[in-house]
Amino acid sequence: MIRPVYVHDLDGLAAHAHAVRAALPRAVELLYAVKANPDPSVLRTLAPIVAGFETASRGELRRLAEVLPGRTPAAYAGPGKTDADLSAALAARVDRIHVESPAELHRLGALADDLGVPARVLLRVNLPLDVPGASLVMGGQPSPFGMDPSDALACARQPPAGVEVYGVHAHLASGLDAPTAGAVAAAVVRWAATVLGAREVDVGGGMTVDYADPAARFDWAGYGRELADLLTAHPGLRLRIEPGRSIAAYCGSYLTEVIDVKRSYGEWFAVVAGGTHHLRTPAAKGHPQPFAVHRRHGGDGPCTDGGPVTVVGQLCTPKDVLSRSADAGPIGVGDVLVFALAGAYAWNISHRDFLLHDPPEFRTGDPHRIAAELAARPFGR
Repeated sequence: MIRPVYVHDLDGLAAHAHAVRAALPRAVELLYAVKANPDPSVLRTLAPIVAGFETASRGELRRLAEVLPGRTPAAYAGPGKTDADLSAALAARVDRIHVESPAELHRLGALADDLGVPARVLLRVNLPLDVPGASLVMGGQPSPFGMDPSDALACARQPPAGVEVYGVHAHLASGLDAPTAGAVAAAVVRWAATVLGAREVDVGGGMTVDYADPAARFDWAGYGRELADLLTAHPGLRLRIEPGRSIAAYCGSYLTEVIDVKRSYGEWFAVVAGGTHHLRTPAAKGHPQPFAVHRRHGGDGPCTDGGPVTVVGQLCTPKDVLSRSADAGPIGVGDVLVFALAGAYAWNISHRDFLLHDPPEFRTGDPHRIAAELAARPFGR
């Protein structure tokens, strides 16, 4: 029996990141949001391509220091920062700390003053914007993320000692297509520059990844043109973006073996090794994870009839569903399934200790070549 394995296609990741960088104006700083996938091989691959890394915990600061010693984090974000978190960001000399509230700003100022370290800040602002078509909305309504515009304005006008406010950070929604992301960025920059007088703006990430169409891509060239127009309208502005999922999602695949197939009340189920405790994305987002089937060489065990099938894992819950497919074709015991778009918010958000199953393995390379090799092994070995 093969052990489930994550495969990272690092060549594909580098090519995609280079294409994203080339589609953006040179003046736009492209950061990678570590939360999407903090795998060391992913960070090393992206290090020479991106301008920096956005971190959101002390753990991510440690990971970056371990994997890329000497690389100063570009940003430190996230709600509910403790004094230990803020002190760690100051000690790491983070380029910009994204502050979520007036109280957090004043605690940061006191810590910076005590440590004798300057705190360079962007204020996270929750602007009242309508974001149509977003899959996840974090702004424009009552939210734990960021501060109201009036609070941000007051903080910028009178920051505490030890703090220098450079501008604004806003991450208002995720799952945005390029025109919507461009419109959101324009609204954020317009408010930051005209109302706050900001010198810098980080418009966040949130670029869409289409799990229903693995070949689809965010229109980076169109988004780049939108950002170029913003820079022309606001000369001298420092502009950052911080995508995560839309950079890393395509580089990762989750490979697992079919343990059993069966019918229940007329419906086919394929039971695989692993499950949502390894790959949480489909359960978290409520979508079927796209997959391809590598048939077991010489397989003669039970097999579906090629009709609709639900792919489930080994957990003792009906929520352990990886995918529902109407067109996967026949699936038999011993086949290897390759789940695509598993390079972001996958293993790193999974409930790993539920039932205490073994973790997956991790490899780099071509996932379909590796799946073909696995499918060539005798079943059960």
